[in-house]
Amino acid sequence: MSLDGVLIRPSREDDVEDITAIYRHHVLHGIASFEEVPPEPDEIARRRRDVIACGLPHLVAEQSRRVLGYSYAARYHTRSGYRFTLEDTIYVDAAEVGRGIGTGLLASLLERCTEQGYRQMVAVIGSSDNWPSIRLHQALGFAQIGILRTIGFKLGGWVDIVLMQRALGPGATTAPQGAAPAS
Repeated sequence: MSLDGVLIRPSREDDVEDITAIYRHHVLHGIASFEEVPPEPDEIARRRRDVIACGLPHLVAEQSRRVLGYSYAARYHTRSGYRFTLEDTIYVDAAEVGRGIGTGLLASLLERCTEQGYRQMVAVIGSSDNWPSIRLHQALGFAQIGILRTIGFKLGGWVDIVLMQRALGPGATTAPQGAAPAS
């Protein structure tokens, strides 16, 4: 997918430094993530490898060889009954917010997860005041399904979590292929 010269592509190992820098800013200055100490590049690389090892998409938005943002899908929960449900993660470089990069990343992520046969995507959004993320998810078909009030404490205050959900492909209208109990 391309958006005004921005390429959405699978992440590579050599993107880890840029991904780490983007996430570091959000950990230190925002409440989208409840982490308080930014992970080092080796930890970000391990997390990326774990996503890819599950066969799930881990994407970056790139322009002029610079990573502007990233997104990935992860298992919503590990119990077998959740195997058709994923959770999305998306972060955009603070200097690039508002350019449509988040929309491009999330749209591409949803498309790839649908192609893989997943049926539901859940967004766990830090802060009920995080309108950019809430609106991004709404624009791509997510509906708010709940708020966990004052569930986290960060940057000196209590923070809510907004839960949003979107069907992928036929969603719950039919049983997914391979829906027999997992062994």
